[in-house]
Amino acid sequence: MSEHLLSVIIPAFNESRFIYDILERVDAVQLIEDVQKELVVVDDHSTDTTGEEVARFSAKYPHVKLQYIRHEVNQGKGAAIRTGIQKASGHYLIIQDADLEYNPEEYNRLLKPILQGVADVVFGSRFMGDGPHRILFFWHTIGNKFLTFLSNALTNLNLTDMETCYKLFRSQIIKQVELKENRFGFEPEVTAKISRIPKIRIYEVGIAYYGRTYEEGKKINYKDGFRAIYCILKYNLFARQKSPIVIEK
Repeated sequence: MSEHLLSVIIPAFNESRFIYDILERVDAVQLIEDVQKELVVVDDHSTDTTGEEVARFSAKYPHVKLQYIRHEVNQGKGAAIRTGIQKASGHYLIIQDADLEYNPEEYNRLLKPILQGVADVVFGSRFMGDGPHRILFFWHTIGNKFLTFLSNALTNLNLTDMETCYKLFRSQIIKQVELKENRFGFEPEVTAKISRIPKIRIYEVGIAYYGRTYEEGKKINYKDGFRAIYCILKYNLFARQKSPIVIEK
């Protein structure tokens, strides 16, 4: 893995409206301590022009270190993230949704605890801090907080936002975690599994949130909420890691 390189994993399914903009915004971010970026776009078999938009970006910005991987069949966000983790070559790794709900300018806030040597994983919380937050769905917020509460009760963590997209990992750690969930169950699964790693150091920082409506392309729904409950119970009460994960200092 390359030192001082952040791999930005971007799972994308039918995001032709936003993918070019998010790639530009990720590229424009100047990271602290001269950390460089690698963009890893995993196209989960989009049926629109997502792939063409990525190609257009690459043609305009040939200097950008970018990998484009396309799934032969649609598998889900969690499967796309797994593919991205496997392909990433950076010393650090973050998940970036292909829409515009999360601002890449926040990367430096998440990087600081890791670069300071005090964290192995950093969550970006939409319920902390003073950044702008779009006001949208009451019950969606209550659902997120309930899922975080249930997850915390079983992991013994005190997170405020388990379901956040922004999770930044030291790649050496996340590459050892055996992940299985194909859809939005990735969030509770990865939280459960990293919580059991001996001596893991997990931090949380506040981030802004620019939420989308369903008309604007938001994909998660109540069925995914029930799946999240199932995953919290499954990966905390019944599943165990096959072998201890070693944290290299």
